[in-house]
Amino acid sequence: MKSKNDEQGTLDQDEELRKLANRLKTLRKKKGYTNMDIFAYEHGFGRAQYGRYENGQDLRYTTIVRLANCFEMSIKEFFSEGFE
Repeated sequence: MKSKNDEQGTLDQDEELRKLANRLKTLRKKKGYTNMDIFAYEHGFGRAQYGRYENGQDLRYTTIVRLANCFEMSIKEFFSEGFE
């Protein structure tokens, strides 16, 4: 599915946050965590805060770096799938 773009090719922020949320869910499940609460606890995130990330709330770049580290991948790897 393509991103919703305006006439200038600008990315739709809500759509991109949805993709980020889906990527987090996919990576968590690939790591064997069917429960996001357990993942959050074991990686030092507040349960409610991590839940907001998986529901598409905006997050800081430093949080993305922290999440990439949790999944043992580079930023490039983190964004390599799910953002088409």
